[in-house]
Amino acid sequence: MVPVLQIAAFCVYFTTVENISSLQLHPMPTTFFPRFCLAFLVSILIGCSASAQSFAGVDDWLQSNAPHLGGRAVLVVYKGGKVVYTNAVNEMSRRQKRVSRFIAQRQGKEANVDDLTTTSRLPIASCSKWLSAALVMTFVDEGKLKLTDSVGRWLPVLSQHGKGAITISQCLSHLTGIKAPPLKESLQETREISSMEEAIEKLATLPAEGAPGTVFHYSNAGLQIAGAVLEKISGKSFEQLFAERLAKPLQMKNTDFGKGRVALPAGGAQSTAEDYLHFLVMILNNGVFEGKRILSEQSIREMQVNRITPAVRVAYSPAEAGDFGYGYGEWVMETSTLTNRTTAVCSPGLFGAFPLVESEKGYCAFLLCYNLKSKGRNERYKELKSLLDKALN
Repeated sequence: MVPVLQIAAFCVYFTTVENISSLQLHPMPTTFFPRFCLAFLVSILIGCSASAQSFAGVDDWLQSNAPHLGGRAVLVVYKGGKVVYTNAVNEMSRRQKRVSRFIAQRQGKEANVDDLTTTSRLPIASCSKWLSAALVMTFVDEGKLKLTDSVGRWLPVLSQHGKGAITISQCLSHLTGIKAPPLKESLQETREISSMEEAIEKLATLPAEGAPGTVFHYSNAGLQIAGAVLEKISGKSFEQLFAERLAKPLQMKNTDFGKGRVALPAGGAQSTAEDYLHFLVMILNNGVFEGKRILSEQSIREMQVNRITPAVRVAYSPAEAGDFGYGYGEWVMETSTLTNRTTAVCSPGLFGAFPLVESEKGYCAFLLCYNLKSKGRNERYKELKSLLDKALN
């Protein structure tokens, strides 16, 4: 609103000048300035009002859904080379604050109940999968890895338990055929593991629920295996690889996979709305961020192909995913009926964070929040996307 106030002051000044000729302007009726300034000011105000009104539905959605988002949420939206929308709602109830403190105490951490901003750093759970899949694709782009490579080549313990034929592609799309425990249980078990080797040894002994490529089971197993393969190929830790290959070139200064004994590629990252948006901009721009290519266009396309075909049995899919398909580290939210090409992809996390790329309409968005209750999330995600589509149409 500052520019508008400045313009108003400018107009008032000129309408009160007694001697117009002293300004050495071309002769014109003294009534010109009041008319001109008033019309100009009205046009500015109307333009600002129309711009503000276009996101009114999104504002209302954030406000009304705040209780379902843990009482706090921040949303950033990017289109046309710039951030076009930023808004935060911070209305944690006393009960929500008590619950947050209780959970933090059980985890031996300090509760974070501060107001959220675009630079607030929180765990993003399964939003990590998108980052990890992209990291794998950097190795594919360099020819150091093929999507058809079998993991037993680098991890013989999997071959010893009949799982060596699983491919990198199947790891990224939850088609390993491994019957993994529930996500929360799996994450807790992995946190108690002392090394990546131990993590893979435990995965190797899990039962199978079908041949690789025939069963979809959303879990941490596939990306943990893919992460271990990257460490074997490079001789570096997963955390270091992410920092070098994605975080640094994407200027994600406050995003990492922690400093634990073993990285959790499927759900161990922490990030901010500002940082994660940089990653989404790269995806939206077909692998390019600020003029630098991070991923090839081919890798972006491969990541967005729905791998849940009619021939695949779905053993487990989280409720918040609804009827979405799945590619590499990301859910396929919408597909064009005309071209059969993916137009919208996302990767929601256990705590409610929702990253979205809408390639057909040319925008991306990231919703950061923290809430364990997942009921109704799929419907809320679809509603938010619909409102964003309308605002950015």
